[in-house]
Amino acid sequence: MQGQNTKEGMEYEWKPSEIPPVTVLENELDIHQRTEVGGNQSSISTFILLGFEKFFEFQIILFILSPIIYILAVFGNLLIIVLVAVDQHLHTPMYFFLMNLSALETCYISNILPKMLSSFLSGDRSISFEGCVTQWYFFAFFGSTECYLLSMMSYDRYLAICKPLHYTTLMNGRLCLQLASTSWMSGIITSTIITSFMVQLTFCGPHEIDHFFCDIFPVSDLSCSNPYSVKLSTYILGGMGTVVPFTLTLVSYICIILTVLRIPSKVAQQKAFSTCSSHLIVVTLFYGSLLMVYVIPATDTMKELNKVFSLFYTVLTPMLNPLIYSLRNREVKEALCRSARKFSNRVL
Repeated sequence: MQGQNTKEGMEYEWKPSEIPPVTVLENELDIHQRTEVGGNQSSISTFILLGFEKFFEFQIILFILSPIIYILAVFGNLLIIVLVAVDQHLHTPMYFFLMNLSALETCYISNILPKMLSSFLSGDRSISFEGCVTQWYFFAFFGSTECYLLSMMSYDRYLAICKPLHYTTLMNGRLCLQLASTSWMSGIITSTIITSFMVQLTFCGPHEIDHFFCDIFPVSDLSCSNPYSVKLSTYILGGMGTVVPFTLTLVSYICIILTVLRIPSKVAQQKAFSTCSSHLIVVTLFYGSLLMVYVIPATDTMKELNKVFSLFYTVLTPMLNPLIYSLRNREVKEALCRSARKFSNRVL
């Protein structure tokens, strides 16, 4: 059988042309790596929060101011909670919602700023995957809840100004509890659904998050898997959690303004506007910063500015809210004076 090419006796003769190109081998290796991590929750256990590394001077300023901001925010919000709880004059729907907002702001800033302070002090900017998911969950929870809570507060002002004769009947204790509970539950549902998609992402490549906290879009951009479901759910639920309450807030204030303008007395107009001016300032700061971060297209320049704007609704707003409501609100200042007198009399 000599000379015949049999399968049993013939050795395979390779040809140089049959060698796959290097790029093909690299692509196959990349696919193999992605397939291996597909069964795991994440092949990367730690992320790095870049923060404001491109703005060194700004980092120094933030390092100095952060402890002061955190102390003022926590102390101011806790003070409002205590005042509303102990002062009978503040047991009204408006201050019930304000107490809820202060509790939320205390949790909101505590979710982000302590980690930022720890990174400044230790130089360790790492955060675990579980810690990142947890931080995002509570960020989305508190952010969505605040949107709904601000709309409930605007609805309260609408009833107080536009329906004054029916206000006490309509805005009773039961309705206040229902509106507040709806706000908190809406935040929980929104955050839980989005986070359930987030934990399904796989990470096998870059692990540096270009932000000072675990925001959903910078994190999902690092994923090896397709982040389409995460981003789609964020746009839909995030839109519902911001656009719907913002629309309710806007409609409430349009009705308020039209009602106030029909009041013949200028003094009465000023008094009516003063009851909702503090809330309007807070709404403007909160939604204005959200608009700058999530609506305006993220160019290279805007990506860095977005971090600065993110500080407004995550750090500065929780600190400014107690100042705005206390300095511009006569009832809060009077309650503070009454509590201070009671405390001094007990001590002396």
